[in-house]
Amino acid sequence: MQTSTPITQHAEKHLNPWIVMIPVMLSVFMFALDETISNVALPYMAGSFSISHNESTWIITSYLVASGIVIPAVDFFSKLLGRKTYFLISLTIFTIASVLCGLSTSMPMILFARVLQGIGGGGIMPISQAIIFEIFPKEKRAAAMAVFGLGVVMAPIMGPALGGWLTETWSWPFIYFINVPFGIIAFHLTKMLVFDPPYAKKQKNVTMDYSGFFFLCVWLLTLQIVLDKGNDADWFGAAWICKTFAISMMAMLAFFTIQIKKKKPLIDLSILKDSNFFFGTIVLMVLMGVMMASAAILPSMLQRLMGYTSFLSGISMIPRGAGCLLATVICGVLTPKIGTKPLIIAGLIILGIGGLMFGEINTNIALVDIALPNCVFGLGMIMAMVPMMNLSCSTLSNDEQTNAAGVQNLLKNIGAAIGTSLATTMISRFGQAHQMMMVGHLNFSNDVYTQKLNALASTFASGTDIATATHMAQAQLYNQLLQQASLWGYVETFRYFGAAAFVIIPLVVIFIRHKKTA
Repeated sequence: MQTSTPITQHAEKHLNPWIVMIPVMLSVFMFALDETISNVALPYMAGSFSISHNESTWIITSYLVASGIVIPAVDFFSKLLGRKTYFLISLTIFTIASVLCGLSTSMPMILFARVLQGIGGGGIMPISQAIIFEIFPKEKRAAAMAVFGLGVVMAPIMGPALGGWLTETWSWPFIYFINVPFGIIAFHLTKMLVFDPPYAKKQKNVTMDYSGFFFLCVWLLTLQIVLDKGNDADWFGAAWICKTFAISMMAMLAFFTIQIKKKKPLIDLSILKDSNFFFGTIVLMVLMGVMMASAAILPSMLQRLMGYTSFLSGISMIPRGAGCLLATVICGVLTPKIGTKPLIIAGLIILGIGGLMFGEINTNIALVDIALPNCVFGLGMIMAMVPMMNLSCSTLSNDEQTNAAGVQNLLKNIGAAIGTSLATTMISRFGQAHQMMMVGHLNFSNDVYTQKLNALASTFASGTDIATATHMAQAQLYNQLLQQASLWGYVETFRYFGAAAFVIIPLVVIFIRHKKTA
C-alpha cells in the first residue's frame, strides 16, 4: 500500500487526458447507443413477443426510466464504493444485462433485462461527465465537452442504422450482444487509465436517503405507466389513470420536499440555485425529448407507412450524423470568436427549421428526400446542445460536478422518456383526428371518390364479380385514407418538435443574461 500511492499520483499527473477519455467515451457511447438501437427492431420484437406496437415502446422507455432512477443515487454509491469502483460495477451490470436482453423470449423477460441494463447504465453518464470536467484544464474543457456532447448525440443517431443492419443481417438479439466485447474492453481500459481524485475515493459513514429514493422510484415508475398506457386508456377518462397520476404527483412532491428539508439528501437540489445550471438543464430536457422522440418515430414511420426495411429506415438517420459532425466543426471554430449565446440560439433556430421541414414530407418521397431535413436537424441539435452542456456546468466547482451531472442527467432522462411517450400519443391522436375529418369524404356525393371507386372496381372486375370488385375498391380506398391519416399524425408531431425549439429560445436569452450578471 505504501508504494501504490506515488504510482497512482504519478499516473494521475502524467496521463494524457485524451487517452483517459477513451474508455470513458466508449462507455458513454454504449449507454447512449442503447437508447435508440432498439427503435428499428421494435416491429420484429413485437412479433416475437406477440405484443402491439404501442406496447413495444416500453422496451425503450423502461431503459430510460430505470437509468433515471439510478442517476440521483450515483453520488451516494460513488462515496460508498469509490467512484471508479462504482463505475466498473456499472459497466459490469450493463454488459451482463445486454446478454440477458439478447436471450429474452418474452415481454416480461426483456423488460426485466432492459431495466437491469438501465440500472447499470445509470451510473455511466454522470460519472463520465464528472471525470471529463476534472481531467481537462479549463482552457481545453470546451473541446473535451464538444467530443463528449458529440458522443452523447451521435450514438442515439447511429443506433437505428446499426440496429437495422444487425437485425437484417442476423437477428434482433444481436443489437444487444454487440455491447459485450465493447463492455469488456471499456472495463479493462477504465481499470488501467482512470483514477479517483481524493474527494471521489471511498468514504466512511456514508448514509443513504432511503425515503427519498423510495419516493423517487414511485414517482418515475407511476409517471411512466401513465405516459405509456394513457393513450390506450383514454387518458384521464379512465379512473385508474387519474389515480396513478395522482400517486405520481404526490410522490414527486414528497421526493422534492425530502430533498429540500433533509440534511443529507439523495441529491443536493441547492445546485439549482445556480441560474446557469437551472436554465441550461431545462433547455437540455427539451432537447433530449425532441432528439429521442424523433429518433424513435422517424424509423417507425418509414417502416409502417412506406414499407422500408429496418436497415433502410436506420440508414435514414445517417445524414443526421453528418449534420452533427459539421456542427462540431462549426462549434470548434466559432465558439472562441462569437461566444456561446449566438451558437445556441442559431442551433435552436436551425433545429426548429429541421422539424418544420419534416412536417412537409409525404408518402411519395424517396430515402434521399429524408436526408436534407435530417442533416439540418442534426446540425441544429449539436449547435444547441454541446455549448449548453458545457456552459450549464461551467460555473460549478469540481467537487460539485458529480452531483450536478446526476441531477442534470436525471432530468434529461425524464425529458427523453416524456418526449418518446408524448410523441407516440401525438401520432395516434393526430392520426385519429385526421381520419375523422377525411372519412366524411368517402361517400357517393363526392365526385372524386365516386370516380376513383369506379376506376378501381373496373380494374378488379376483370377477375371477380362486380359486387366483390366494388367491395375490394372500397377497402383499398379506406386503407389509403388510413395511411394518409397516419402520415398526418407523424407530420404534425414533427411540426410540434420544430415549434418546441423556437419556444425555448427565450430561456436561452434569460440563461445567458443571468450568467453575465452573476
